[in-house]
Amino acid sequence: MDDSQIEAALAAAEEALAAGSSLSGTGYWPAVAAVKREPSQVSRFGDHIAAIDQTAFSNWALIAVPLGVGTMLMVAATLGGLALIWWAYYLTGFAASVVFLAGTGALLVTTHGLAHLMVGRLVGIRFTAWFIGTWLQPQPGVKVDYRTYLATSPAKRAWMHASGAITTKLLPFALVGAAAASGAQGWVVVALIGIGVVTIITDILWSTTASDWKKYRREMGFAQASE
Repeated sequence: MDDSQIEAALAAAEEALAAGSSLSGTGYWPAVAAVKREPSQVSRFGDHIAAIDQTAFSNWALIAVPLGVGTMLMVAATLGGLALIWWAYYLTGFAASVVFLAGTGALLVTTHGLAHLMVGRLVGIRFTAWFIGTWLQPQPGVKVDYRTYLATSPAKRAWMHASGAITTKLLPFALVGAAAASGAQGWVVVALIGIGVVTIITDILWSTTASDWKKYRREMGFAQASE
């Protein structure tokens, strides 16, 4: 796409959002891809692309909270999950097992987005909010500031996307030793391994085509094309 085509696509995207429609069919995403292929274009189109992206996000997100508030909630919930796991060491039997798994569940919910946030900030990507997209996918996510996202190299963008998925896959296995040393019953270790295996299978069947690993592959494609 040349500059005039990019400008036309962005204008069509703005009109669609103003009319209550989606970005589908406006040419917005092909325009974004064209800018990604020519990083020098970010200074010209980056702010415009980011403004459209933020409007589309605001129209789509079921719940959104400011970045600072959401981060504090996620950190507090993470600490709560760790506290539950610590508490399990002072319990025995079924009670310890339930408390340990509850702590694990809290960590699985919170650390995915926190990994995106931490890795993104390390590579120069900023964020604007925490959100829940739909009731069918209630896991909290963190919204990138698309201007800084475009200004970051594609390989770094790719690893930001991968960080959440990697964290979610490693966490259950990382907690196996803690579960074995706690007062939890032996089946908790089996459950953690099962959770880890299921998340890997889920990634293979779904995330590679619709979520983090799809975005990782997309951005690595831009990285390889620029070499």
